[in-house]
Amino acid sequence: MICQECNERPATFHFTKVVNGEKKEVHICEQCAKEHSDSYGISASHGFSIHNLLSGLLNMDSSFQNAGTQMFSPSEQISACPKCGMTFQQFRKTGRFGCAECYKTFHSNITPILRKVHSGNTVHGGKIPKRIGGNLHVRRQIEMLKKELEALIHQEEFENAAYVRDQIRSLEQSLKSTDSEEEQG
Repeated sequence: MICQECNERPATFHFTKVVNGEKKEVHICEQCAKEHSDSYGISASHGFSIHNLLSGLLNMDSSFQNAGTQMFSPSEQISACPKCGMTFQQFRKTGRFGCAECYKTFHSNITPILRKVHSGNTVHGGKIPKRIGGNLHVRRQIEMLKKELEALIHQEEFENAAYVRDQIRSLEQSLKSTDSEEEQG
């Protein structure tokens, strides 16, 4: 495959960008990657850096730029990690936290970012074997929907809350029917 920047050398760096739900593949050579390192999150001296990529994601989109600053009071924006002293602004620049305590300190700041990056998920659920975890999957989904229902009620979005309530009832009903089938079978 040929580099999409220079159209001369073979592409050795392959990226997939998703913008507004539209997937676009980018294929560039090493030289163009070095020349455009700021655009692609590549460090010229150290090669590819996941921290540069994360930092680029945080600064690329205006909703990411405002995440953690628009929704919080000035005192929360300025706060620093009590253990290492890192600020949220420093995290946004570097793409990495200073210590494990930073995750707790900036939890409320990074939650909107995690939701965007991970399609609404902020907790790792892991994989469950299908034949064992059918009910567990449904139970987790019910838990997630109950949390969403609480948030919708708190935000006074009652129509959406009613829809989520109906989803919960439906899942609970299907859970009861599978439980009774297992007891009989």
